Amino acid sequence: MAKQRNLTQRRGWAFAFCISILEPLLQLLTKKGWVDGMKIPARGGVVIAANHISHLDPLTFAHFAYYHGRLPRFLAKAAVLEVPVLGRIIKSAGQIPVYRLSSDASKSLAAAVDAVRSGECVVVYPEGTITRQPDLWPMTGKTGAARIALTAGVPVVPVAQWGAHEILAPYGKKPKLFPRKTIRMKAGDPVDLDDLRGRPLTPDVLRTATNRIMDDVTHLLEDLRGETAPDQRFDPRTAGVREIGNPKRKDHR
Repeated sequence: MAKQRNLTQRRGWAFAFCISILEPLLQLLTKKGWVDGMKIPARGGVVIAANHISHLDPLTFAHFAYYHGRLPRFLAKAAVLEVPVLGRIIKSAGQIPVYRLSSDASKSLAAAVDAVRSGECVVVYPEGTITRQPDLWPMTGKTGAARIALTAGVPVVPVAQWGAHEILAPYGKKPKLFPRKTIRMKAGDPVDLDDLRGRPLTPDVLRTATNRIMDDVTHLLEDLRGETAPDQRFDPRTAGVREIGNPKRKDHR
């Protein structure tokens, strides 16, 4: 069984409310296949970079982080924060709004930098959306995770996840709760970015850092799946696939 680490950070009402509801449900409906969660630092600012396979995986990922003693701060779509009641809870839990494909996108990165500098655990999906790769391997990454970590001087811990898509398929609407699914997670050692720290954040530096992050996440996922990822990472731009929204819907919403 995965070793648990006690939370030392104050939860606040929003996290306490969510945990009281979601943790018992996830304990009931899922099984843990968790490896090396203790590689997530117990305290201090950190960026966690993970692959994205389902709309459900932020919940299963939050379970993993909380079990190992951290309150995760996700970069959440700004539209979600505008939903009555739910939006208030998400804001009060310290989640960071993301203004995708807009001129306000830099605000999200600045807020994330402030969060990790103050000692928070910020979770970033470098792909920016649920993977479009046909077999759910990680796609090319965007540079946000690298920019946050290099700007703030904090580590990036890669984590691979697998199994949430078996409960809720990518862009699916009907969850398959039974039989219970195993949620597999594996954390890795911090991504080696030491040679890039202190350098100007040029496109080449950010792309190099991002490629290392995605390489580490992919290798961890290969371990979880017992398979080998494709040699060439899927890029939705060159594949002609819309970067956000459900790629199977003509209106892309």
